[in-house]
Amino acid sequence: MRYKKYFRKTSFKQKGVGDFFLDQIGQKKPKSFLEIGVFHGVTARNVCELLNQFHGNDFKYVGIDLFEESSENENEIIPNTTFNNPIKNFYFKYIKRQNPYSLEAVSDLLNKFKNNVHLIKGNSNNLLKKMDMKKIDFVFLDGGHHYDTVMNDLNYSKDVILNNGTIFCDDYDLEYAPGVKKAIDEFVENNNFQKKILLNNRFALIEKK
Repeated sequence: MRYKKYFRKTSFKQKGVGDFFLDQIGQKKPKSFLEIGVFHGVTARNVCELLNQFHGNDFKYVGIDLFEESSENENEIIPNTTFNNPIKNFYFKYIKRQNPYSLEAVSDLLNKFKNNVHLIKGNSNNLLKKMDMKKIDFVFLDGGHHYDTVMNDLNYSKDVILNNGTIFCDDYDLEYAPGVKKAIDEFVENNNFQKKILLNNRFALIEKK
């Protein structure tokens, strides 16, 4: 199975969205990639396959997620963590015996790149402030969609941009999550960064001017 076909399981399955996303990463060719909001790990698998094409084994992928349904995300706006397809549900429940949104299941999906992947279970509100973001080249921000969470993730990722990296945000202009757009616009204005809105307001790319 070619890795691009994995997009059939994600919100990127709409025609052209997955290829556009990969093209944006391909233009930057980062060696150190951080994804905030891993969910089932499908996008992570695509990213790792792409970075492997560019750099062989010389790349690093870091993924942050809660990896469970809990009181920490019950008030957050996040994608559906369950499959609608009954075959997929049967596969994970009775064959894999895993929750597809668990750390175990995502680790299995990324096992091909286990030496390059570092998955961190926890809330980005707490984890990012402990990380050395200067070592990250590219951030894909697709975690919690509440204004405070997005602003926190952006503020703690500021060093990525200051070191000539990129923050790439999903769901910029999502009708039911207006906090995403509000946080991004304020962050860019407050820090005098450059913002590009791409693919019919789907993505926001933030860099130095």
